[in-house]
Amino acid sequence: MKKHRILWNIRLRHPRLLAAGLLAGAVVITMVSGALHPAKEKEKGPTESGISQSESSSIEKVEMISADEEMRAVWVPFMSLQTEEKGEKAFQENFDSIVKTASEKGMNTLIVHVRPFGDAMYPSEYFPWSHVVGGTQGVDPGYDPLQYMVEATHKAGMEFHAWVNPLRIQSEKTPSILSKDNPAQKWNKEKGKENWILKTDSGTYYNPGIEEVRSYIAEGVAEIVRNYEVDGVQFDDYFYPTQDTDFDKFTYEAYCKEAETGGYASLSQSDWRIANINALVSLVYQKIKAEKPDMVFGISPQGNLSNDKAMGADVATWCAAKGYLDYICPQMYVNFENEALPFTETIATWKNLVLEDSIQFYIGLAVYKAGSEVDDGTWEKSDDIIARQVMAGRDIDCDGFMFYSYDYLNTEQTQKEMENVMKVLQ
Repeated sequence: MKKHRILWNIRLRHPRLLAAGLLAGAVVITMVSGALHPAKEKEKGPTESGISQSESSSIEKVEMISADEEMRAVWVPFMSLQTEEKGEKAFQENFDSIVKTASEKGMNTLIVHVRPFGDAMYPSEYFPWSHVVGGTQGVDPGYDPLQYMVEATHKAGMEFHAWVNPLRIQSEKTPSILSKDNPAQKWNKEKGKENWILKTDSGTYYNPGIEEVRSYIAEGVAEIVRNYEVDGVQFDDYFYPTQDTDFDKFTYEAYCKEAETGGYASLSQSDWRIANINALVSLVYQKIKAEKPDMVFGISPQGNLSNDKAMGADVATWCAAKGYLDYICPQMYVNFENEALPFTETIATWKNLVLEDSIQFYIGLAVYKAGSEVDDGTWEKSDDIIARQVMAGRDIDCDGFMFYSYDYLNTEQTQKEMENVMKVLQ
């Protein structure tokens, strides 16, 4: 266990960052009004901790760390916010239950889905009302869900981070209906904007290769920061949804022609996509800091670095300089027995990527897998896997943890695992 820890309160642990340090690729793309698009996935990894899956853990002997010393967050996805009966009372009662359970389980922060599908859990100038609160996309529920959630979270003494999916508009048939005021509906009918929205067999997405689209997304984030007392904003791991070169073929070809006209060499399509995402992340960071310099912006990419790169997530660049983010939280949804991404070694690899001292390093843990048959039944071999992963994270001096997801904090499947987790969080 570490002998020296930073004992700052979470609200004071995120120093102001200057919007600078963009990679040359991202700068070039921005100057050329270029575009970037990658794909994604999930997995995690480890480092050195001296704890093996087969060892019987001695969590009772672990040094206790107070809640003020580390991030202890739980993700609250849009599914957890849905209620069978629509309306303000049902929504608020459900969220009150979320706050109560999260607090009882030792959490100090909620990461709440406020824009899951290019929609909004709040009145927005940029995005339609979410179907989660109105039943159908574009339907005004008659109250402000985000305002209530922020106030209820703060009243319970916890922080609230607004979780945004930046590119996804529709996945499969969710939401089943896109409202008339959805940009995806409007832009397709406007001349010159035909490629601002892109589609795959499984979904619809904003095109990050278009400068105006990146600006639109960033302004939408600034709107949240400007209008609500959220404590942070987080992007998840959804960037380019595919590696198919046809996905953004026309946008890339336009970029190449512009590069040729300008007399400079064009990037490969994969590097161009990375540059586009870097430009988006940097712009969002700048917009957030312009509104509230102390506001934190974080990203939770997949734990598998190869998958991140394939979808355009240049995590190494984000972690090496100011101007991109304030914290990184890889989704380490694997246990100690995972051969492709051994937990201990992988979290060490991630920690070593964080070269900028002001960036906080958190670890995302898969509570939803605890006690389940997934991964060849390896999660059933022990009921203290997550607890030992917390210990392993502390061994490499990480800054805290985020747990996926709220729905699994208090279930029969995860009960024993969560009891052991709470022993190391108390």
